[in-house]
Amino acid sequence: MNLKQLAAHLNLSQTTVSRALNGYPEVNKDTRTRVLEAAQALNYAPNARAKGLATGRAMAIGHVIPSSKQHEMVNPVFGDFVAGASEEYVKAGYDMTLSLTDDRDEEENYRRLKAKGNVDGLIVHGPKMADARIPFLIGLGLPFVVHGRASDLAQPYSWVDVNNTRAFRRATEFLIDLGHQRIGLINGLEFMDFAHRRRMGYDAALAARGLAPDPRLMASDEMTEPYGFAAASRMLALDQPPSAFLVSSLISAIGVRRAIHAAGLEMPRDVSVITHDDDLSYLRNGPDVPVFTATRSSVREAGRIAAALLLRHIAEPGRPAEQHLLEAQLILGASTGPAPLSRI
Repeated sequence: MNLKQLAAHLNLSQTTVSRALNGYPEVNKDTRTRVLEAAQALNYAPNARAKGLATGRAMAIGHVIPSSKQHEMVNPVFGDFVAGASEEYVKAGYDMTLSLTDDRDEEENYRRLKAKGNVDGLIVHGPKMADARIPFLIGLGLPFVVHGRASDLAQPYSWVDVNNTRAFRRATEFLIDLGHQRIGLINGLEFMDFAHRRRMGYDAALAARGLAPDPRLMASDEMTEPYGFAAASRMLALDQPPSAFLVSSLISAIGVRRAIHAAGLEMPRDVSVITHDDDLSYLRNGPDVPVFTATRSSVREAGRIAAALLLRHIAEPGRPAEQHLLEAQLILGASTGPAPLSRI
């Protein structure tokens, strides 16, 4: 069924039906309800292009993905975020566009999207500490929401983030309470804001308990399984190895577990591990009892929240910037236990 047929069925003009479907306030409540009920009963789905012409919008949200030599954005975390965001886009009748770009060409991609009118707003991924994209997009005037934050920027902008500092401080304190004093941090790239904040939480917990940080027990790199294995192997070979690891990614934690086994040790009997767990659809932290104790925050839920926030800003131009801070849960798994006396 098309708009013309729906209007004829209701004995209304196509303009009235279109305005009712798009929420125009001049359509009275009874008429709007009648149109919406008929559209649902007759399985009418508005054509996205026609709806865009009626509203002056592209009816699409853009995700510009940097193809970087320093960090990889297209990973299971990104996949779950997009899945959550897509749920909100579909409900609102929006499509999603993905654009892969070199780091150096990212701003030009934004200009092109704005000039062509291909998207009504953007989700910004993987912010750095002082991310130049944020002031650029503010100046461009294209609505956007950042997944994460940029700590070194003072301008107001909309973002959705997890409380990384609090999560990693709490996890470090938990390990210290178990008797661990030498705790290895296997972090992400620390020019990325999330990793910087996780390092802050780790450092704060050590300082509060009077423990001096040891640079040999810290690593920062792209969060892959081989990186987790290599970093943990190096630390376990030290004269004073760690009795526990705090890891920024479930993927890297799998490499850490492999390194523990390769060293002839057992988790958690000899070495404890806490990881950050984004509650991923295709990389589960165990079926019933979690394999790893983890600071858990659903990235899929973050995607839903970010998308809903962006759609509100598109619908209400001039709406003040909004922020949404998610708290991570500390989930107990099979990877943590008291520090063995020989490794304290």
